[in-house]
Amino acid sequence: MSVVVNKPEITLLSEGQIWGNNQGNQLSALEDYGTKCAITDLVIILGGYVAANYFAPEGIDLEHRTGICWTASSDGGGCVRSVHKDGSKEWSWSFIRRCAVRPVLPFSMIAHPFPNIFRGFNGTEEMAYGEYPQMAASQDLQETLEKQFVNETLQATGKTYTTDSRKHDDNDNGFLAKNHVEYSYNGKKFVRIRGNSDFGNKAFTLSNGLSYHNGDNIWVAVQPIKWLIDRGAKVMVSKKALLAGIRYNSRGVYDGNFENTEMKEYLVKCFSKDMLEINEFTETIKLQVQNSKKRNPFNFTFSHVSEEDIIKGAIQSDISVFLHGQSSVGKSARIKQLDPDCHVLYLRNATPESLIGKSVYNPNSGELIDVPPNWYKQVCKKCEKEPDTIHIIFFDEITNALYSIQGMAFNIILDKEINGIFKLPDNCRIVAAGNDLSDSLAANVLVEPLFNRFAHVYIEINVKDWLKWAMVADKKYSRLNYYDTTKQEEHKIHPAIFAFIAYRGEKALRSEYSGEKPNADPRKWEMASKLLYNTKNPEMLRALVGEKITQDFVHFCNQEVIALQDVIKGNYNDDDFNLNIMEKYVTAAALSFVDEQNLVTVRSFVSKLGSEFVAVFDSLFSYGGEKKLEQIIELRHSKS
Repeated sequence: MSVVVNKPEITLLSEGQIWGNNQGNQLSALEDYGTKCAITDLVIILGGYVAANYFAPEGIDLEHRTGICWTASSDGGGCVRSVHKDGSKEWSWSFIRRCAVRPVLPFSMIAHPFPNIFRGFNGTEEMAYGEYPQMAASQDLQETLEKQFVNETLQATGKTYTTDSRKHDDNDNGFLAKNHVEYSYNGKKFVRIRGNSDFGNKAFTLSNGLSYHNGDNIWVAVQPIKWLIDRGAKVMVSKKALLAGIRYNSRGVYDGNFENTEMKEYLVKCFSKDMLEINEFTETIKLQVQNSKKRNPFNFTFSHVSEEDIIKGAIQSDISVFLHGQSSVGKSARIKQLDPDCHVLYLRNATPESLIGKSVYNPNSGELIDVPPNWYKQVCKKCEKEPDTIHIIFFDEITNALYSIQGMAFNIILDKEINGIFKLPDNCRIVAAGNDLSDSLAANVLVEPLFNRFAHVYIEINVKDWLKWAMVADKKYSRLNYYDTTKQEEHKIHPAIFAFIAYRGEKALRSEYSGEKPNADPRKWEMASKLLYNTKNPEMLRALVGEKITQDFVHFCNQEVIALQDVIKGNYNDDDFNLNIMEKYVTAAALSFVDEQNLVTVRSFVSKLGSEFVAVFDSLFSYGGEKKLEQIIELRHSKS
């Protein structure tokens, strides 16, 4: 039996390994097999793109259809290099979920000698190692498995597989785990997975010949994973792309540092564990104990974790979380990224009745009837409607609440129920936030029993984090409001402010609070963006961020750069590209207001400023909505 003997070094293919470039040679296995990659049915079920008339080299059938696959490389323009359905170079935004994942394992993860080696297509060496849900069960099995599942007669194996619970088109929120139970039937294993694909509300067909729609429950067979072996590079490449629906990274410029991506984190923490049989992990521990002394006998991962990682991990583990930080660091925004539909309770203004409900006298029976609070009814309704989704109750400003209200909140947090009567749903989680005594004169000490019931996360925001947040669209506002105040589609942060913070950094994002004059902080910049959209006058911002920073911002915005109409008409020369860094930021942001008809012309101009600035332009232009995002995707693909 082959076993894992080292920490998971799982990764994705690089651009050089696929096609060959100045950073590396093409893998001999892919030279023989080809660069087109088939996808599994699971990829389609999880929202992955599937090509209608493109197939991997081995067959022209539903089982060998191709899609678009991630790589570990950047395309050089701030996006992720990907493999097109025809095997050519593609690019993809880092935050979309339709690309498929084709894992790569180094030889160091597998004990030698390799078992079960065989020759595959065009003489490539292949082997089977690990297992994963891949292809849909036949029609007869679909009906049988579903019937036994409903009757609760299927036997669970004790193993689960982890995917992302986010919707296929949710590009703004990070990973939120969803576990799928593995069941055994007639010696084979299956998982039941709900379709998370839209395909324009049309049906999609899987390899079993059946058509499904988004939301359908589909039984997928767990099958051995086949790998292409490349002895020269000492790696194994998954023959098929195995899954999709996982965001590569948040909105922003991808610089090619794969180790710091959400995708790498998922592969190490989830996929590498899911693909292996339970007895392989057991065997690994036995080998380590009997044969030699090894560090980390429990196969833990010791990689650095961020505050967001801790928040997600605690929520998934049903541990209540307390967020500490200044009032402007976006504590509630972090929770809404995990659960946009979370229920917020503002405890500073809470009353006993609003928090724990009330008792009403029933004159007919002469008894008191316990009535739950409205928030509890609303949370129960959400959780019942989406039983496979975690919903968060957010106790905000808990340190600003009276001790009596804190005590009532403590009972809810401790017992996960209200007054010992109304139990919180199983898929409900609790997060609280408050200001420390040093940050708010109105704050109270959090009583010790309540403090000890939380995992505590201390949040400090930096420029990089703020820019990531600023690139998330908000349907309540839109840049179109800059021209027409009747249209409520403005983006959260004005492009001029985004570019200014990106250029000036921490000095602009936050200034010292004196208590006498306005200072800059993340929340003030959000307010400043709204003021700027509505007044179109940067001088107005001194009432929010102070005189000095406003002067710097006015100077930034008042740079002499080429006008949009001159770019559209081609009224420029080589001198217009001879700009300093500040002028390039201003130019990219200002030109992002171009209409869709002139996008190609203006983007071509911006591309001559450098890849960093065309990435800024692309991001700001696509804030306008999905249609604009699709335009950018199509345009970049045509140029790749």
